[in-house]
Amino acid sequence: MNHAPPSVAKTIEAIWRIEAAKVVAVVARLSGDLGLAEDFAQDALVAALESWPRTGIPANPGAWLTTTARRRALDRLRHERIVAPKHSELAAEWDAAHAEREAEQRARIDAALDDDIGDSVLRLVFTACHPLLSAPARTALTLKVVAGLSTAEIARAYLKSEATIAQRIVRAKRTLSEAHVAFEVPRGEALGTRLTSVLEVIYLIFNEGYAATAGDHWMRPALCDEALRLGQLLAQLLPDAVEVQGLAALMDIQASRLKARVDADGEPILLLDQDRGRWDRPLIRRGLGALARAEALPGPFGPYTLQAAIAACHARATTAAATDWSRIVAFYDALMAVSPSPVVALNRAVAVGMAFGPAAALELVDTLAQEPALEGYHLLPSVRGDLLAKLERVDEARAEFQRAADLARNARERALLYARAARCAAEAGATTRGDK
Repeated sequence: MNHAPPSVAKTIEAIWRIEAAKVVAVVARLSGDLGLAEDFAQDALVAALESWPRTGIPANPGAWLTTTARRRALDRLRHERIVAPKHSELAAEWDAAHAEREAEQRARIDAALDDDIGDSVLRLVFTACHPLLSAPARTALTLKVVAGLSTAEIARAYLKSEATIAQRIVRAKRTLSEAHVAFEVPRGEALGTRLTSVLEVIYLIFNEGYAATAGDHWMRPALCDEALRLGQLLAQLLPDAVEVQGLAALMDIQASRLKARVDADGEPILLLDQDRGRWDRPLIRRGLGALARAEALPGPFGPYTLQAAIAACHARATTAAATDWSRIVAFYDALMAVSPSPVVALNRAVAVGMAFGPAAALELVDTLAQEPALEGYHLLPSVRGDLLAKLERVDEARAEFQRAADLARNARERALLYARAARCAAEAGATTRGDK
């Protein structure tokens, strides 16, 4: 049982949040099983809670936890070696199978004992984001074993029940185990494929924090923090990967606006209305540094680097009016070339509207109305409503904002859109009455 004083227990909890992924990563490579690795890591945490209040927190708590978990794993593996031969007479072919398994296990142990902790964490990230898993399973597993969030925290973030998230994680671990997925960073062509999956998962986590798809809060900063942490980890471990640096830059620059995106009551503030003095300048500098590193690397820019370049245009503008919208349109043209999608096309239309006027943008938006991918996407009528309002077609704009609000699942965003519809209705009424 945990009898640690509250202050010590809090310190241990903070240490665990930082070190857990490293411990699980090292032990997962040793045991070859993610579920077992988590069990051994938890054993090490329990041991710390029992020991550290008496002996004091060690100088290197992460190494202490890793060593303790490794020992538990090795004890388990040694026990298997001792117990298993006793059952060899049950099957004639057992000896050959056991010998092969034993050789694999010894090779894995030797490699894991010499392993670099950073490399182990990188392997864990790539394993949790394996394309064999569905996107929701990858996200949940990454948040659990790499970011260190509890099942309850993940469930709250994605508005799912704890049972649903727990089942998702258990199935993901079972899938990886049954498929004998190795705890390794793939090489060659496979690396690019897997890295794409890893970056997608991290950015999905960030986006859910930056603009929550549903619920009562417009943002979930804790998810942004976890995605930023994963992005920084990946950027340190893969310094020569253009898109890794690009994603780190993109998330840093976007996250710099978090405090300015809501007012004191938690109501949303749109980009052009934000107080840029509240943007986090150190985070912007870090993001611009990562973008510079990405731009200096050989190879073409991918979607994350191009989106980071767009975000950098906003970050460098001291006022909304100073934004270089023509440059942003050019970056969107490049983004459409490498990663075309209706959502990117819609975002490009917004930039066109800012650079060349709402009429030009409205033509582009109207061509997207029949896109199946945008059916039910609330930002399509929202953008159209904004353009119509700028063209003083307020009655049509009101209908679009109303439709967007009806489609929105986030309560704060829905309220904002209803308010915009109400303002349009008031303006239309004033025009009808001839009010000035």
